[in-house]
Amino acid sequence: MFWGNALNPLDSRMVSTAQSGWRSFSGHKSFCSGALDSDRLIVSARQAGLDRLVIAAIPSDRKGITPHDDWDNIGQRQTDSGTVTFEEVRIEESEILQTPGPLGSTFATLRPLIAQLILSNIYLGIAEGAFRATKKYVHGETRRWLFSAAEQQSKDPYALERAGEFWLALEGARLLNDRAAALLDAAWEQNDVLSGQQRSETAIGIATAKVASIRGGMEITNRMFDVMGARSTMGRFGFDRFWRNLRTHALHDPVDYKLRELGDWALNDQEPLPTFYS
Repeated sequence: MFWGNALNPLDSRMVSTAQSGWRSFSGHKSFCSGALDSDRLIVSARQAGLDRLVIAAIPSDRKGITPHDDWDNIGQRQTDSGTVTFEEVRIEESEILQTPGPLGSTFATLRPLIAQLILSNIYLGIAEGAFRATKKYVHGETRRWLFSAAEQQSKDPYALERAGEFWLALEGARLLNDRAAALLDAAWEQNDVLSGQQRSETAIGIATAKVASIRGGMEITNRMFDVMGARSTMGRFGFDRFWRNLRTHALHDPVDYKLRELGDWALNDQEPLPTFYS
């Protein structure tokens, strides 16, 4: 099966209303990645009159569900993260997830951390892809600058300096992501006896890796053109996709708030609050 989502917990336009032995979902959801071509959907709705979410797993072709092909953002174009409309969609009680993510036990709060680490590695992968593309282009296409003393662009001192900076950013992010994965593995092994302290240390490790992956990735996907030169901006190469994809995806969970969370931990020993994003 191919799974999509209409989950977005920040979009509160979908309302769940209790019926006799089932629930009705009505409203709209944005940023529904993969919904257009999915077999099943993870969906969330706000309980009528309450500040609580109901989350369910349902077939995508259920009556009343309409995915819209309206995703036109500058990046992540193939994710089809458009809008889905629900018109009195029937949700059976057996389809409802009773204690999803941070709404359950301490162990259950690892679910959003798994998602955060996946995203961190996606951002790292985009940066690695950008660097590989830069390296290949420099050795096959780039002409040295008129005033460069180097015989070829791959030996230009400024190109080497940029490449060194890129490598430093990549290595740092790789090590932080590996460390975060080890922390997550150790926390997972604790199962239901996982402590709040260990959970917090895992969350901080993952947030650290994610910020490093985004910052390093943004630097590489932007400044790679300094190394490759003006012709590398031609549309047929498509090198802008690295920046567009990273820039678009990284905005869904602002780096500034990740840094604030890290600062509160570092300065005040304040443990991060488990949410759908931390």
